[in-house]
Amino acid sequence: MKKIIIILLMFSFTSANSNNIYKKIERLSLGVEKNVIKWRRHIHQNPELSNREFLTAKYVADHLKSLGLEVQENVAHTGVVGILKGGLPGKVVALRADMDALPVTERVNIPFASKVKTIYKDVEVGVMHACGHDTHVAILMGVASVLKEMQKEIKGTVKFIFQPAEEGPPAGEEGGAELMVKEGVLKNPDVDVIFGLHVSSGLPVNKLAYKPGGALASATSFEVKIKGGQAHGSTPWAGADPIVAGAQIINNIQTIVSRNLDLTNEAAVVTIGRFESGIRSNIIPEEAYMEGTIRALDYSMRDKIYKRLGEIISYTAKSNKVEAELILGNPYPITFNDLALTDQMKNTLIRVAGEKNTVLARASTGAEDFSYFANEIPGFFFRLGGMPNEDHPNKGYSHHTPDFYVDDSGLLLGVKTMVNLTFDYLTAN
Repeated sequence: MKKIIIILLMFSFTSANSNNIYKKIERLSLGVEKNVIKWRRHIHQNPELSNREFLTAKYVADHLKSLGLEVQENVAHTGVVGILKGGLPGKVVALRADMDALPVTERVNIPFASKVKTIYKDVEVGVMHACGHDTHVAILMGVASVLKEMQKEIKGTVKFIFQPAEEGPPAGEEGGAELMVKEGVLKNPDVDVIFGLHVSSGLPVNKLAYKPGGALASATSFEVKIKGGQAHGSTPWAGADPIVAGAQIINNIQTIVSRNLDLTNEAAVVTIGRFESGIRSNIIPEEAYMEGTIRALDYSMRDKIYKRLGEIISYTAKSNKVEAELILGNPYPITFNDLALTDQMKNTLIRVAGEKNTVLARASTGAEDFSYFANEIPGFFFRLGGMPNEDHPNKGYSHHTPDFYVDDSGLLLGVKTMVNLTFDYLTAN
């Protein structure tokens, strides 16, 4: 009987202590919300492209230093890492946010809209956080602030990873999560698990979504260089038209997914995002150029796409009497949520957001280089709702578009969820 009473008292004490921790997380998270919104808006107004996040990195590093964290800078070019050692011994949790923006000219009518312009691939373009990385950075800055206030209660160590170049480094450069892993970001101290989030313009504010196993697709960029024969527009038979050949290639490669893959297995997609050729209306040019992306949730399907893409490009080029070269980029792996870790941490999502607001999602053909971290250690990556509940002219617009918009009111849930994931994992392990 005494043993039973002791066990019950211990359970009661542990439960009460957990409730106190959760209340403190709630209070501190509410306390940093205004700053998180301020940070997000500052970063949104000052976006920087991949491997060029110099001002963003300094903004983050200065904040982490002000908290008294151990800070490492210039990791994988512009990455920043902060280390917070808890008051009690335990495991190591990494929390990741990506920092880079995109070459997109913003159209959203908000006070903190980006007006930044730059030269990208020899063309003047706007720069915009058109995928929500500004919110990821601000949320993780807020998480660092909350966890610093709770340092004595942390059982273990937290490593804050602010990553550059998630959208891919510029041509000829290394970058992103792959380079961070190569440079040892998951070592010293050795990380046990890593958590990450991605805001979603299609998921309502105050909702979370997750998927065990393969959550996001593998992604491979590719280029096609076509060389034909230049001629006057009035005499196309005197040359070899790379534009016609390129148009046929674009149409023909769409049959890879629709006619060559077993889509009852997993999803896949092949997209051309850039096609350039010629300088005026009456000249058939000598060359054409295109860029695209391959997305697949199954590696064998991805490899089949590679094979068929090469065959179609080669045969279509020959039928048009032009030459064509296919150049495959470095593929992002499939983002895989560790099954055991996901099963454990989904309970945190449900507790923080509520069961009705926690969605078991389907896999997405979007891609994330968080996959490089999750290939090395158990990872858990989830989506955070950013679509406003009220009417908004930019409600629900796709990522990577000029009209992309996510609402500030979703940031608080991001902070609370990441802090709770950290405490729940470290306490249980």
